[in-house]
Amino acid sequence: MDLLISTAPVPPPRGLWRLDAWAGGWAAGHGAWARALHEFVCFGLKQAWACLFGACMLALLLLTWAFYPGDAWLARYDFLTLAALALQCLLVGLRLETREEAVVILVFHLTGTAMEVFKTAMGSWEYPEASVLRIGGVPLFTGFMYASVGSYIARAWRLFDFRFTRHPSFVATAWLALAIYVNFFAHHFLPDMRWLLFAAVAALFGCTWIFFRIRHEHRRMPLLLGFVLVALFIWLAENVGTFAAAWRYPAQRAGWSVVPLSKLGSWLLLMIISYVLVSATKRAGRPGAR
Repeated sequence: MDLLISTAPVPPPRGLWRLDAWAGGWAAGHGAWARALHEFVCFGLKQAWACLFGACMLALLLLTWAFYPGDAWLARYDFLTLAALALQCLLVGLRLETREEAVVILVFHLTGTAMEVFKTAMGSWEYPEASVLRIGGVPLFTGFMYASVGSYIARAWRLFDFRFTRHPSFVATAWLALAIYVNFFAHHFLPDMRWLLFAAVAALFGCTWIFFRIRHEHRRMPLLLGFVLVALFIWLAENVGTFAAAWRYPAQRAGWSVVPLSKLGSWLLLMIISYVLVSATKRAGRPGAR
């Protein structure tokens, strides 16, 4: 089996290890359904832990939308920027996030903010509230929303001990990610190439399988399916963000409405950029990696 870009699993805290061992013993004595239930719960807990940064950001959006005073001297968007920065420092300081994951978040913050500045200038969406900490029409907390995607992938990669078969070369995926990023800008002036990009994604990753370890054994699924599922959850999170008035699309100016499912394609392409950037950090210091 061709195992690419694997990473050594990180052992859980001793208390969680004991709890898992006890639950595993209980499940072993109650048949296949209990073992499946135990593994499903473990899967859910790992997913929740991988979503830590993004979940905290969504909670901040909802709580400030519901409770932040409108007459506060500090604008809500500026509070969100400072809160996101403090959250990042707290996670690193408590070692709930590795420095590698923090680097991923920084890279995503920069690339995401650059795209946001352009997209808001083109009228693709807007940030309706005033703030001081912003570049053009983009409050700085928005970079952390993009960073949440990179943080999730980096954390899931570590927690689930990702391995791959029939994985395309890094060079090929890097060129694809660059083409996707350029198209996010260029389609405002040139023909939209996203359907060619979808075809390139299918051609590169169509035969790739991802192996993920929930407890002791690795399970597998098509990597493309994994991309689609994560894109779906990003779309759901985007609905939460627009509901909390963190940003609004032109169609939502008169009132909130569900973000169209067509946005799933954009998030799928963003997923590829996210995945390639995280894979670049996983390859760092690995001589001979493809």
